[in-house]
Amino acid sequence: MSIPGFVQADFDVFTIDGLEPRMEKIKNQIRPKLEAFGTELVPTLSSLTGDEMFVHTAKHARRTVNPPNDTWAAFANSKRGYKKLPHFQVGLWESHLFVWFAIIYESPVKGAFAEELLKAPTAIRENIPDSFKWSVDHTKPDTISESELSDDAFTKMVERLRDVKKAELLCGITLDRKDPLVQDGDKLLHTIEDTFKTLVPLYQLAQQSTVQM
Repeated sequence: MSIPGFVQADFDVFTIDGLEPRMEKIKNQIRPKLEAFGTELVPTLSSLTGDEMFVHTAKHARRTVNPPNDTWAAFANSKRGYKKLPHFQVGLWESHLFVWFAIIYESPVKGAFAEELLKAPTAIRENIPDSFKWSVDHTKPDTISESELSDDAFTKMVERLRDVKKAELLCGITLDRKDPLVQDGDKLLHTIEDTFKTLVPLYQLAQQSTVQM
């Protein structure tokens, strides 16, 4: 059975004023699609990582005033949550769809993971396609392309992950909202799966860091 992709109206949800009206659309329009992708992706990620993976769809429950500017489904090897764990994400901003491997600021493995990255940055980066992006803050849509990231800039980015409490590191792809691929659910699913395959070594490195702690 085909899986539904994302249409322009899904991205337009993030232009709706007010917390309740925007959340209603996120819950009823976007979240079911993310959940559908989650159902398909959990077995794939479990196979790729060797861990039993679980999907966590963003609920935005703590928000009382400001409406969310993005939403996502996250995948981690725990039923209880994902924020403290190395995890994967699929989600939307108004401008684009994103597919990430993520270590965010709540993770206690940040420092150990950064140290592992610093041991062999060239070997790690040679497996990251030039078209992939990096992000240092999951709450902002800004990214930097792997092709534009100098060795020195990469080192500083990873050192910041190690040294700054609120620092984060994400790697993956973004797809413009007008890219035909985002509307074709089946093709998008295959693209996400291929992206996760490329990102699994980062996940495994982060898991090794967890074991070493």
